[in-house]
Amino acid sequence: MRFTHSIAILLFVGILPLNIFAQENFDLIPKPASLTLVVGTYEIPASPKVFVSEEFLTAAQLLPEHPAIESITTEIVKKVKKAPKEGIRILKAEDTDKLDKSGYRISIDEKGILIIAHEVPPLINAIYTLVQLGYLQDNPAQIHAVDIEDQPAFSYRGMHIDPSRHFIPFSFMKKFVDIMAIYKFNNLHWHLTDGAGWRLEIKKYPELTSKAAWRTHVKWKDWWNNGRQYVDAGSPNASGGFYTQEQARELVDYAAKKGINIIPEIEMPGHSEEVLAIYPELSCSGKPYTQSEFCIGNEKTYEFLKNVLDEVIAIFPSPYIHIGGDEADKKHWKTCPKCQALKTKEGLKSEEELQSYLIRQMDEYVQSKGRKIIGWDEILEGGLTKGATVMSWRGESGGIKSANAGHDVIMTPGSHLYFDSYQSDPRTQPETIGGYLPLSKVYEYNPIPKDIQQDKVKHVLGAQATLWAEYMPNYQQIEYMAFPRALALSEVVWTKSELKNWPNFHKRLQSHYKLLQKFEVNYYRPSYNVNYKVDFDEKKSLNTVTLSSEQLHASNIHYTIDGSKPTYHTAPYNNPFDLSVPTVVNAAYFLDSTQVGPIQTIQLDVHKAIGKTVTYNNPWSEGYPAQKDLTLTNGIKGGLTYQDGQWQGFLKDLDVVVDFERREEINSVAMNFMQLSGPGVFMPGEFKVLLSENGRTFREVGVIKNDISDQDPTLIFKRFELKLAKPQQARYVRVVATNTKKGFLFTDELIVY
Repeated sequence: MRFTHSIAILLFVGILPLNIFAQENFDLIPKPASLTLVVGTYEIPASPKVFVSEEFLTAAQLLPEHPAIESITTEIVKKVKKAPKEGIRILKAEDTDKLDKSGYRISIDEKGILIIAHEVPPLINAIYTLVQLGYLQDNPAQIHAVDIEDQPAFSYRGMHIDPSRHFIPFSFMKKFVDIMAIYKFNNLHWHLTDGAGWRLEIKKYPELTSKAAWRTHVKWKDWWNNGRQYVDAGSPNASGGFYTQEQARELVDYAAKKGINIIPEIEMPGHSEEVLAIYPELSCSGKPYTQSEFCIGNEKTYEFLKNVLDEVIAIFPSPYIHIGGDEADKKHWKTCPKCQALKTKEGLKSEEELQSYLIRQMDEYVQSKGRKIIGWDEILEGGLTKGATVMSWRGESGGIKSANAGHDVIMTPGSHLYFDSYQSDPRTQPETIGGYLPLSKVYEYNPIPKDIQQDKVKHVLGAQATLWAEYMPNYQQIEYMAFPRALALSEVVWTKSELKNWPNFHKRLQSHYKLLQKFEVNYYRPSYNVNYKVDFDEKKSLNTVTLSSEQLHASNIHYTIDGSKPTYHTAPYNNPFDLSVPTVVNAAYFLDSTQVGPIQTIQLDVHKAIGKTVTYNNPWSEGYPAQKDLTLTNGIKGGLTYQDGQWQGFLKDLDVVVDFERREEINSVAMNFMQLSGPGVFMPGEFKVLLSENGRTFREVGVIKNDISDQDPTLIFKRFELKLAKPQQARYVRVVATNTKKGFLFTDELIVY
């Protein structure tokens, strides 16, 4: 008779020896569908005999990855009913087991471990559950009795890696696969070609690896900003590398044994500068270093791509071949005689349809080899062939459109799954391409958008994180950007949404830092910074402040509301608190009595302009409307990213007027701006304030000049505040902030006292 953990504790702890309850840690990630602890423990032998169904014999060889198992011997079980009742048994499930085809079951008692599954992939997942459990225990050889039944929510559970921008050592590729397997990922998208370097040996075109794989600078950013040239292998400054076909096959086999399929990506028609520098005859201009897109009207383009694909398909048994298809600059096609002749011949109406023509040709060719293509969501433009799968990266719209049209889709939206984004306060982190994607935002993602028709949900195969490596110059930085966010994604794509719970995941995650340390992963350590969220109630003129930290215990945060420095003896944070007057909150994280994180200063404003009407003399950017005409007077500040829905973007000068509906005493006018020069976000050149009684004639009352360098690449926030020498009366306040860099201006609130 088996008892649940809670019942066992209540009924038996008084009559059984204390050591029957082994040191237990079942903080599994991803969270299994069902886990029930029962009475007893099992001691795992260092060299056990494993009784195994014949079809699982190869998978059983993964067992020595368990930290307590040094080696195994196996004995084939021909009939499940005649299998031993003790020891380690890995058996094929029968219909009477009532187990899902994609699922597995682990039963551990004092006599041994029984693992059952119908097929090899779920059996491999079961073994890695056991392996993970081993690493979570203080004594991996001793495992508490448990029943686990589990199955994945999605069939596609992917990670992406980019050796083109910075070449990745082959040894690390294996390590990356090792970690993926432990967390039940089953697809690795290998981005093997891009303008920064070609990374796979193609025997028919040796120049791809003797020159197109090598560039003038080690770091992508330096190469990008200094001519973007390629050099011969062996040159003094040559930086790059490539994988031989033998290495690629080795990695494919290595990953397959762990249940992971490797999907190669060969970019086309864009992102191909490295190819066209070596083979300029495949470009529209016929000259090297002039464009990054293949000439679609050139028959030699198709010959080249098919020859490359032939060798790729021979190396990779993946059912999918990724052909890119993103971010192609179509201007060269518009003026190319060959491309325009093809348009006329095929009756194509646009350059989008011209690109679609190439995609269809490649799709048909790949399908003729028994494979399917995957492409980024741009391949939707101009039409898509039946059988193609779309990776939706520009938000979810491409995925929604694809699924509703009957195409399979893999969700990779930049908002939640681009792991090249900052994962903490950008001011504290190594430079990245931009964005802001903390661990909690990854975890909240649901791969099934609400706008997908119910009968089309089946076309959402799963989701994948991308690790674009422009700012990841080495494998240590790849690890830093991937982990622990990959663990959050593993639960997103494995665990049913109704079983997900952020506080519970965050608690379980604490156990996995030890596991990542054992694998020598350079993961991002949780910050001691204090994070905050302010909710403003306009009716009550009340700010509600919520403090948090990436650490587990928010109660270690201490704060003040009088502008003074927090100490261990000031108020500990327990719950959100309300403030109805302008206040400066200071907060910091403490361990024992010592401050271990910086002081977070939160300036709360309850000002005169809240709820007032704003007139825009220049429109906001369509891409960054924030809360539209409510944005600047809703009492809500923006956070660390201009994509949070509170920062409003402008491509022209910001020029707005606030109507107070009656004359008011004006003492000060302020606005917050941000700068992040990488994506083109800058401070205003100047901040000018004007007042008026009638809304037509304005008088200037002051100007603040910007003093922040536009060459600083870090994230910077600045409050431009004009304090009047003496109060003035006015009904209208106008603010003009000049856009001198012709990039973006971002602001969140117009603050008037």
